[in-house]
Amino acid sequence: MTAHRAALLAVLLLAGALRLVGVRYGLPLPLLNPDEESLVPRAFALAHDGAADPGWYDYPSLLFALLAPLQLLASEPSYGLARAVAVALGVAGVAATWWLGRRAYGRGAGLVGAAAVAVATTHVAYSRMAVTDVLLTLAITCAVALALAGRIEWAGLAVGLAASAKYPGAIAAVPVAVAGLGAWKRLGLAALAAAAAFALTSPFVVLHAGAAWADISRVQRLARAGWLGFEDDPATPLAYLDRLFDAFGPFLLVSLACAGFALVRRSKADLVLLSFLAAYWLTLMPQQAHFDRYVLPLVPVLGVLAGSIRPVVPVALALLVVPLAWSVRDARQLTRTDARVRANAWIAEHVPTRDLIAADPSTLPLPGRPVVRLELPGPGRRADPRRNLDVLRRRGVRWVLISGAVTDRVLAAADRYPRETSFYASLGHGRRPAYAVFPDGESVGGPWVRVYRLPG
Repeated sequence: MTAHRAALLAVLLLAGALRLVGVRYGLPLPLLNPDEESLVPRAFALAHDGAADPGWYDYPSLLFALLAPLQLLASEPSYGLARAVAVALGVAGVAATWWLGRRAYGRGAGLVGAAAVAVATTHVAYSRMAVTDVLLTLAITCAVALALAGRIEWAGLAVGLAASAKYPGAIAAVPVAVAGLGAWKRLGLAALAAAAAFALTSPFVVLHAGAAWADISRVQRLARAGWLGFEDDPATPLAYLDRLFDAFGPFLLVSLACAGFALVRRSKADLVLLSFLAAYWLTLMPQQAHFDRYVLPLVPVLGVLAGSIRPVVPVALALLVVPLAWSVRDARQLTRTDARVRANAWIAEHVPTRDLIAADPSTLPLPGRPVVRLELPGPGRRADPRRNLDVLRRRGVRWVLISGAVTDRVLAAADRYPRETSFYASLGHGRRPAYAVFPDGESVGGPWVRVYRLPG
């Protein structure tokens, strides 16, 4: 085995280890990311009920198809099996970045890019979650690598799969077009391959285009309006640069400096990679919901660019110790018991199964129980009229379940959410929670949880 292949193997093993630690966090409950609760049960239905049409088009369908085979092994939606797929996709993304780097600039760039993706905090975190973003990043990375390899038609196929992972994957068509500029027939075949790949893997998005467009438009409107917790963010470009710094640390400065040099050098590889960075970055600019996962497709390309100048490679690799340390810290936190798991056990023991519970988002799934699920507050959203104790009592609610996942973000922007702030204040006014659990920094993690009992 050559030294370079040995280094790649070491990077892949490191990537796998970082992602496996904490992969069971919160199980059997979907507590790592709320989207898991939207995706995994639909994959389970695809596997067991033949429900090929999810009837829900916020996301296209490729991830459902990838998760479904392992769901056949379970008698109910298994978040653990789904996360195993996520880990595999995350490690595959590291290998794909090595391939992209080698195609673009050689072995040094391949190693730096793979190492960067292996330890980037955001990529590590989302590689444990059964959500769409790491699959999207993998497919885009493959599309760009295939384009640089001159396999334009296959690159088109990868673009279709990227769009079927998550709709913004269609942006990968830009670097493919730059790589195939002038080869119009091949680009035409690539476009056909992209359309076919998308239609075959997300057929019901095509068959129910009207309903799909309504779901896509709603999601985009919400993203443009903003999201709870981002009210005090800086301007959008600075917010996303901050998210990239959270993923990379000072390594980002090397990436941006090398991207600037690539803009002057302008080799074919430079133009292909920079075209993707520019096109994808522009799609982020209208967003006011600055989720860290939105920058994930940029991570492999920026990692490769940091290795595009040979003398810079040792510096870039040395700086990756910072995101490595951050990822280890994050993984250690996921070895604790989530406070919501303890709250779930208390509710199972002390709350009668027929009692009606009002619950904030991101608290607990509470299957088999009657639940009034309160709406998530957000910029421009109508306040949920049910966030009122008198209204809840009239509805027959006996218990109220809240957690820091929503409450802390509301209170941090209290002037923008007066009704919600008043609701939380009224819950605590003269009333002690029937149960409360808080993260202690040692054995308990996650957001705090309180359960209040309303007088009958």
